[in-house]
Amino acid sequence: MHYWVRASPSDFTGNLPQPRSGHTAVNIGKSKIVVFGGLVDKKFLNDIFVYDIDKNLWFQPECTGSGSDGQVAPSSRAFHIAVAIDCHMFIFGGRFGSKRLGDFWVLDTDIWQWSELTSFGDLPSPRDFAAASAIANRKIVMYGGWDGKKWLSDVYVLDTISLEWMELPITGSLPPPRCGHTATMVEKRLLVYGGRGGGGPIMGDLWALKGLIEEEIETPAWTQLKLPGQAPSARCGHTVTYGGHILLLFGGHGTGGWLSRYDIYYNDCIVLDRVSAQWKRLPVNNEPPPARAYHSLTSIGSRYLLFGGFDGKTTFSDLWWLVPEEDPIAKRWTNNLDRDKDAAVGNDNVLLCLSILLELQPANTF
Repeated sequence: MHYWVRASPSDFTGNLPQPRSGHTAVNIGKSKIVVFGGLVDKKFLNDIFVYDIDKNLWFQPECTGSGSDGQVAPSSRAFHIAVAIDCHMFIFGGRFGSKRLGDFWVLDTDIWQWSELTSFGDLPSPRDFAAASAIANRKIVMYGGWDGKKWLSDVYVLDTISLEWMELPITGSLPPPRCGHTATMVEKRLLVYGGRGGGGPIMGDLWALKGLIEEEIETPAWTQLKLPGQAPSARCGHTVTYGGHILLLFGGHGTGGWLSRYDIYYNDCIVLDRVSAQWKRLPVNNEPPPARAYHSLTSIGSRYLLFGGFDGKTTFSDLWWLVPEEDPIAKRWTNNLDRDKDAAVGNDNVLLCLSILLELQPANTF
């Protein structure tokens, strides 16, 4: 059993991140979470907020750096990709206004220094809403996105040592082009779920890509997976977070149905169990956070930390914990629940006393 608990001011010290959606949040080892960029009220951001896990401290580092145009850091953007390799966070693409970006940056989180990288090989086109994951702590694989004219289905692999991009040649059946999906490396396979496809439909399919590990000498190929269990509804703008033997899918948005002008936003938790190879609903014992998409959900041991997102009207700045029932944070919620029950009993007693007093009052006579 798990509990959602809204983070309290006592959970953190320092300056908490401001409202945003379309940002990224990556784990740097087990010590830090780095939040970059995003969008709020049509304003694109390029700031950094860091959560120091050991100190429970949020802070904004003073970064140095150098770009091709003399800038210190990447320009403001949202819907980009960010992948951590050791102490480095790599950034590619995204959107600023209506412009898709194709620049490539790395942040050294040991010294808080940005560097714009000059890469070579098969350079990917500028895009937003792509998805990417790390391979064996050296390479990055990126799939799909939107270049402003068409949905993409290409796969690129970057060697972070040589800085060479390679477009992966893939034969056989291919997933439909898409953006707003997730891509998660699980051992030797890249798992891609959902997204918005060509023509606008939102998808709920799951695909696995093999041939990404050099030592395996496998021919790159896609396979569509149709797993048993309680599969999630079709969606995009969701998150998939790796935690032990499970992949946790949260949030996102889908269409409201035939002829509906409105999207439906989700706040459900669905688990892809790698051991049983099936979808499951995560048992949650209380109300979840408000539904949202384009948020971030990072893992900290057995805990998950939710931040930000957008529900079609509101850009969120709230922070939420998702924790197992034995976690002290869960006990904080159950203790509050017990106090609420005590207060409710107390209120019932007050109402009972008032009703008795009213009965004892003499009736009005005329």
